Amino acid sequence: MTRRVEVSAERLAGWLERFAERNGESSWDCRPDAVTGRAANGATAVIAVPFPPLVVRPEQEFGGLVEHALRERRVGVLLVRKGGYAAGVFDGAGLVSSKVGSRLVQGRAAAGGSSQQRFARRRENQAKQAYAAAADCAARVLLPELARLDAVVLGGDRRAVDLTLADPRLASLLPLVGGRLLSVVDPRQRVLIATPEQFRAVQIEITDG
Repeated sequence: MTRRVEVSAERLAGWLERFAERNGESSWDCRPDAVTGRAANGATAVIAVPFPPLVVRPEQEFGGLVEHALRERRVGVLLVRKGGYAAGVFDGAGLVSSKVGSRLVQGRAAAGGSSQQRFARRRENQAKQAYAAAADCAARVLLPELARLDAVVLGGDRRAVDLTLADPRLASLLPLVGGRLLSVVDPRQRVLIATPEQFRAVQIEITDG
């Protein structure tokens, strides 16, 4: 049976120790993008390296994975959903600068005739304006920090994020984008503040022995 869990960076060392305690003597294969543990009872744990690559240090336990996960980083975050957006810069888990906003994007209309076509065009224009506003927000908050950022993390709706990043001004952010798309229902300030719980978490795939 295979399952996936997320562990905070602060709890990772304890989780690794308990894996060995539960499953017996373990060997670890440490690579820049993943650390894989194989236990005596056949159980395995594949740990995705957060903010890869991991500079593997054979002399350290788990190749230095725990120290890598705990490292304080300066991270830019961009959250976009249709009608709402937020951008912030974090130093470790602390938010040091941010901007949040929203633009009206009307919901879908019932099917029917030319009025529906006009509504669809108006809705499309509203969405374009919303993504342009999100790009403005990202440019204002993230671009001044570009030289100091270790990574850029994205969240919200994939299409909305992609359309926002299509703005030519944001091209310089793309090489720093990594990790999974954060699950965000509504890009508000309190949601932005809580994103380190997601982007600092370590993803582990476990197969029981």
